[in-house]
Amino acid sequence: MQEVLGGGPTWRAIANGTGSEALIMTRRRYPSDLSDLSDAEWALLTPLLPPAKPGGRPRSSDLREVVNAISYGLRGGVAWRALPHDFPPWQTVYHYWRAWRLSGDWERIHRRLRERLRGLAGRAPTPSAGIVDSQSGKTTEKGAPRTRSALTAAKR
Repeated sequence: MQEVLGGGPTWRAIANGTGSEALIMTRRRYPSDLSDLSDAEWALLTPLLPPAKPGGRPRSSDLREVVNAISYGLRGGVAWRALPHDFPPWQTVYHYWRAWRLSGDWERIHRRLRERLRGLAGRAPTPSAGIVDSQSGKTTEKGAPRTRSALTAAKR
């Protein structure tokens, strides 16, 4: 691997599997509680990610950076367009998140990781009970939607 330094981010040349090299941007890590996966976490997550579609052009974005950006955006409540510029383009990040969410891959990944974590903690792989707080479950006092006439009558 060759490091190429520029004025801002650092670029690293990697083999992309087709006999040629691609440049990927390397950046300083964000705090681990916000986004960046450790090497151990990435090794656990990699086999769960869907493979590239056959017949298309090769992926030009590093999936690890895409997952880091998705995590950063979801954990921080950041709008997709407001992702820091050292992540892949926001359109790319949003595309992967939306495709994985619609195909069910995002839920499948979450379920597998949750089951593994519960197993490591000595618990059953899936939860056996759920709790609903009575304050969270309330909708309205009478359970019926308020009509416009009821709202205007209340103002009088």
